[in-house]
Amino acid sequence: MISQLYALVAPFLDYGFMRRALVACLALSIGSGPIGVLLLLRRMSLVGDAMSHAVLPGAAIGFLFSGLSLWGLTLGGFAAGLAVAGVAGLVARHTMLKEDASFAGFYLTSLALGVLLVSMRGSNLDLLHILFGTILAVDDQALLLVASIASLSTLVLAFIYRPLVLECLDPGFLRAVGGRGQLYHLVFLVLVVLNLVASFQALGTLMAVGLMMLPAATARFWTIQVWSMCLTASVTAFLSGFIGLLLSYRFGLPSGPAIVLTAAGFYVLSIIVGRHGSLTARLPRRRNYRG
Repeated sequence: MISQLYALVAPFLDYGFMRRALVACLALSIGSGPIGVLLLLRRMSLVGDAMSHAVLPGAAIGFLFSGLSLWGLTLGGFAAGLAVAGVAGLVARHTMLKEDASFAGFYLTSLALGVLLVSMRGSNLDLLHILFGTILAVDDQALLLVASIASLSTLVLAFIYRPLVLECLDPGFLRAVGGRGQLYHLVFLVLVVLNLVASFQALGTLMAVGLMMLPAATARFWTIQVWSMCLTASVTAFLSGFIGLLLSYRFGLPSGPAIVLTAAGFYVLSIIVGRHGSLTARLPRRRNYRG
């Protein structure tokens, strides 16, 4: 029993890069779990995916000027994500196009433009680094950035939690009582971009939204209260990171896809046996009749 437990933690005890990757997964789980739940409640799941790719042109411009510099990629990605979110919101507000369709259009443009910009100067290896990330190469500086974003996101969410949840579930009531729904929506979009930029450092643009939305969707099958969904999503995201890193180490798999596929495994399992709304939960229950 002890040897089996040691086998689970041995890679993290023996190698510093595995410990840093695990701590990065913990920080990403704390920050991205609640954000994913709120995106799910606001029916903006695909908007999160679109915004994860919206950071790519900015990261590509940062790459053109500073290479694979942490701050160049981060600041460029954050600026691009905010710009796309703002422009998509303006288009949705002043035209007949809905917000999700507007984000979809800008997402496709951003993805193509980002790949083009990276390809102009970088190699295929640089492109793979930006698209899929390298969580096993997270250094102390990147770890500090990810942890800082997770801490800031948690503090801001705690401060605006009640009006933000109300704006998700009943925006009409919030407007009726004079709540500033648009302000909370804007702050929330900034938090989404921040957490996607943090995830981008570890998992790349194509995988960043996976650790945000899959655990949130998993949590929806196990609990119905918002706070417990946020907690369940964070725990699921961390477990996905832990198991994914172990699978990556034991079988030589790419770490980012292993983590996201582990989260997908939890999601599929929850679809089948979750407590609320799963396939098993919807099966007709047998009734006991007494003769």
